Amino acid sequence: MPPSDSPSNQIQNVMREERLFPPPAELSANSAIGSMEAYQELYAKSTADPVAFWSDLAKEELHWFEPFQEGLVWEEPVAKWFVGGKTNVSYNCLDRNIEKGLGDKTAIIWEGEPGDAKTLTFKELHTEVCRFSNVLKKLGVEEGDVVSIYMPMTPELAIAMLACARVGAVHSVVFGGFSSEALAERNRDANAKVQLTADGGWRRGKVLPLKETVDEALEKSPSVEHCIVLKRCENEITMKEGRDHWWHDLLEEVDADCPATPLDSETPLFILYTSGSTGKPKGIKHTTAGYNLYAKKTFEWVFDHQQDDIYWCTADCGWITGHSYVVYGPLSAGATTLLYEGAPNHPEPDRFWDLVEKYKVTLFYTAPTAVRAFIKWGDEWVEKHDLSSLRVLGSVGEGINPEAWMWYYEKIGGGKCPIVDTWWQTETGGIMMSPLPGATPLKPGSCTKPLPGIIPAIVDETGEPVEPGFGGMLVITHPWPGMLRGLWGDMERYQETYWAKIPHNYLAGDNARQDEDGYYWIMGRIDDVINVSGHRLSTIEVESALVSHDKVAEAAAIGRPDDLTGQAISVFVTLKDAEPSEELKKALKLHVRHEIGALAVPADIHFAVALPKTRSGKIMRRLLRDIASGKEEVGDTSTLEDYTVLAKLREKDES
Repeated sequence: MPPSDSPSNQIQNVMREERLFPPPAELSANSAIGSMEAYQELYAKSTADPVAFWSDLAKEELHWFEPFQEGLVWEEPVAKWFVGGKTNVSYNCLDRNIEKGLGDKTAIIWEGEPGDAKTLTFKELHTEVCRFSNVLKKLGVEEGDVVSIYMPMTPELAIAMLACARVGAVHSVVFGGFSSEALAERNRDANAKVQLTADGGWRRGKVLPLKETVDEALEKSPSVEHCIVLKRCENEITMKEGRDHWWHDLLEEVDADCPATPLDSETPLFILYTSGSTGKPKGIKHTTAGYNLYAKKTFEWVFDHQQDDIYWCTADCGWITGHSYVVYGPLSAGATTLLYEGAPNHPEPDRFWDLVEKYKVTLFYTAPTAVRAFIKWGDEWVEKHDLSSLRVLGSVGEGINPEAWMWYYEKIGGGKCPIVDTWWQTETGGIMMSPLPGATPLKPGSCTKPLPGIIPAIVDETGEPVEPGFGGMLVITHPWPGMLRGLWGDMERYQETYWAKIPHNYLAGDNARQDEDGYYWIMGRIDDVINVSGHRLSTIEVESALVSHDKVAEAAAIGRPDDLTGQAISVFVTLKDAEPSEELKKALKLHVRHEIGALAVPADIHFAVALPKTRSGKIMRRLLRDIASGKEEVGDTSTLEDYTVLAKLREKDES
């Protein structure tokens, strides 16, 4: 452990993880990047001249209607990649694969929560995308218009995204669990012209009334001219004459001939809204060529994709993971991608493992929140199924604590599947750091090394590099093709949020450290650092210690004001089978003391039925800080999974 008299602006590392898991020899032998030497050679080439590296890949990996003249024009903080070129993401996902002889290969496998299923080959998907592209054009959608998408996880959601890309429309996918007010706010900010939705969607055996929510939102979305409704659940809905159209009716009026529109490399592809720590959601803007290339190559590198793989990313397309690693990355690579509509525990807690066994999934990508839920539900649900088809596992969304990592590795992967623990963000467009399954020895809880072309650094608040072993702010020092191109309609906020604090560097907003092997460890968000008596501690390390206790399912640590120490550690804990008690609180404090030391012992432990999370599964620590501090103002809660969770926590806190 680093000395306790470390500089006050550096974060102490209090977690030790020394287990190491080499890549399976058989996987390495068949991998495109099959050793650390091969990775290091590729990485050195990519960082010696990043613009040349990405430009060469762009020429090889994408179809160009017109070639680009310049790899990168960088006018901080605005990047323009592959300047002057014309391409189309839908063409790269569909037409290009058909031209390569993959037309009869399955592109999408879909299963609905009730058990209905469908497959689409690349040719069939191409036909459906072209038809829906013509629907959009018939309703007056032109290049640059924004199409708002609020749909369940059906093939039509992916078809809609690809159709927008085909005609040059900008899509804004809003997760189907958001409120009408959240949808309306996003529609107004984007000036959306067309709304896509469904009558309903299935979730845990019940119909989510999506059209009803959309009707409320459209009362506050003055720019929306048309609403297209997919018939999914056949629940009763209201259709407004002149504005609302049935999806299937519109398809009957068009043909399947729709050539992809040649689009400038920097044509906006989509907006994706993320809720900031407070206030108005941020509309992250991604453009065409750079994003397409980055999603494709990172998918191929990180998952070691082979043409016979069956790939399943469990994310909803309402999130960046669904954009990059359900739709655009896999389809650009000619992969077969699985979409599932419903919940992981319906009708039973083994639904995911049933699907893995049924479709012989080989590549599986999910969130640590889901892994912790699987642990809580019990091993018996896993043991009922044959998961031997799996060869690579992935983790996405937040850091995965070592104990959950080990369970995932042993119980789901059978001790033979590398886990690609990926670090990236909505803003980055694709994975930035990750093990490569055929090359990288794994350390539980570490995202290991940067991908080719990505140049990170760890700095203190003055922008100076921190000492090895200590934590600091993670920054990216050179532009990359998948990076966001700004915030929709708010370049000032873009500059202030990502570029102002550490000049000439992209500020990720996460703390990280590098160990003696050069591996990166994400230590939580910059505002998830607790300063106890002058010692800066990372919340993720306290949480990992708590989750390693056999009675704890999940934990969130935050700092609350303390007159004596400046900040005190307050933790919120959900249990597996145990009952809350004062004795258990004492036992957990002793456990943290044993695992980390006296400095990290929580001052308060709150037991909770569930932790408040965003719809993508991230714990909303901002709300927990407000609860622990006794504040009533909680800011933007539009992404809360369940408002009753917050209410229950407040009740427990006040009792």
